[in-house]
Amino acid sequence: MSAIRGRGTTVTAMGQEKGRLRRSLRQWASSSDQHARDLRRTYGDTGLDTIDTAPDRERVRLRGAIRTVTLRPRGGVPALEAELYDGTGVIMVVWLGRRRIAGISPGRSLQVEGRIGVHDGARTMYNPRYELIP
Repeated sequence: MSAIRGRGTTVTAMGQEKGRLRRSLRQWASSSDQHARDLRRTYGDTGLDTIDTAPDRERVRLRGAIRTVTLRPRGGVPALEAELYDGTGVIMVVWLGRRRIAGISPGRSLQVEGRIGVHDGARTMYNPRYELIP
């Protein structure tokens, strides 16, 4: 049964369930915001560029956490792609001719150095120098 309370607010027997769901979604959303804040705090204080402010076509050094790793051929050549996130933005890091790199896995912290270009609308860094961060 549902009852109507002033100005179009509907209260149902499942009202509490909806409230819990909303709280859970809000908490989940704020936890991902918290994760981004933690990453900005961790990687922003290193004196390196941040992904959102790093200029294109200039040599930059970035630090972040790897979100995804994908093997995707480019022009018949194997290419290992990793999505790097530092809390301010995302950049695709691509190693051409590589199927696998030891230590490159989701969740791993990484520092890369190279030039950023735009490929298919996404900021991309090809064959960067990299350092695994413990």
